Amino acid sequence: MQRYLITITLLATLALSACRAASYFSQGNEHHERGQYEEAIADYNEAIRLRPDYAEAYFNRGLAHEGLGQYEKVIVDYNEAIRLRPDDADAYYNRGVTYGLLGRYEKAVTDFDEAIRLRPDNADAYYHRGFAHADLGRYEKAIADYDEAIRLQSDDADAYLNRGRAHNGLGEYEKAIADYDEAIRLRPDLPEAYFIRGVTHHILGRHEKAISDLETALELAQTAGNDDLAATIEETLEAVRNP
Repeated sequence: MQRYLITITLLATLALSACRAASYFSQGNEHHERGQYEEAIADYNEAIRLRPDYAEAYFNRGLAHEGLGQYEKVIVDYNEAIRLRPDDADAYYNRGVTYGLLGRYEKAVTDFDEAIRLRPDNADAYYHRGFAHADLGRYEKAIADYDEAIRLQSDDADAYLNRGRAHNGLGEYEKAIADYDEAIRLRPDLPEAYFIRGVTHHILGRHEKAISDLETALELAQTAGNDDLAATIEETLEAVRNP
């Protein structure tokens, strides 16, 4: 009888801890939605203290660390989320994005491979894997990934833009321009698309088209308040006008 009472007490204690952990987790989510990342992390810390196997709390704490730009801590949290839930496609995908931000492209590719294996219809995973391949100079693989991202999500202007850049990397300039055309059709206010299309026209000796695109890119970048991009475009435009 004594053993039975101890077991009931233990179960009640565990249940209470789980309830309190869930309460901190919910509170952390509310802080996160308001952009209060430090407060959110404090809540997730408490949720994890009360329930060390709380995979969702590790995952969301990783998101909060990302909001603060603390990418190494993001990796640690996603590592634990994956250890607890090895079939979590989102955790692999998010960790892959973080590895990409840190410039660890091989690790990013490995995570995107796993995210795609677990969820083959994840267009974003193909897109980001393509980006990682391109940064590693694997332009053919990048194009194949962008192809799949576009097949799954045909209105993704960024996928067309970056597939164009990969075509540029292979010297396939006409294919690149076709992709920039589509990116601009989908997002007429995208200065990067006009900028890189202008540069590509310049490579092909199309002087007037290059200047027209660069002028449009500069106007859009200035309107968007993107001063760094505007400065780069202005410098490029000056070089094209005065070779």
